[in-house]
Amino acid sequence: MRPLVRSVALAAALVLPAALAQAIEYRSVNEPAILFDSPSDKGKRLFIVAPGTPVEVVVTLDKWVKVRDPGGAISWIERRALADQRTVMVTAARVTARQRGAEDAPVAFEAVKDVVLELAAPPAEGWVQVRHKDGVSGYLRVSEVWGL
Repeated sequence: MRPLVRSVALAAALVLPAALAQAIEYRSVNEPAILFDSPSDKGKRLFIVAPGTPVEVVVTLDKWVKVRDPGGAISWIERRALADQRTVMVTAARVTARQRGAEDAPVAFEAVKDVVLELAAPPAEGWVQVRHKDGVSGYLRVSEVWGL
C-alpha cells in the first residue's frame, strides 16, 4: 500500500507545479497604448487601447508582451504600458452590483457593457468585489466580467 501512496504523492508533486504554471495572468493597461501586430515599434500599429483595459498575458518577451484583449484579438504591447493594478470589464449588457456577494443583497450600483472596474478583492464563491472610479464598491457575478 505504501508504494501506491508514494506514487500518488509523486504524481501530485509533478502535476501541481505544471498546473500552477498554466494559470492565466491578467494585467491592466496603465496609459493609452498602441497595440502592434509584432513585438516591435516598427510593426503595424493595430489600434490604441484605453487606460484601465484588462488584457490577458499570453507571452512575455524582453520589453514586449503578447496579449489578448477583451474582444479576443491577439496583439503586442510594450511592457511599460501595463500596470500591476487589476481591472475587469463588464461583459453583460447591464449589471447590478450588490452590496455583498448575494443575489438578494441591496443594490450598490449599476454598470453597462464595457465599463472598466477596479478589482477590489479576488473572486470567491462566484462573486467578485469591484470598485467604480467614483469610489463606490459592490459585488458582481464572475460571469458578468472579463479579466479574472
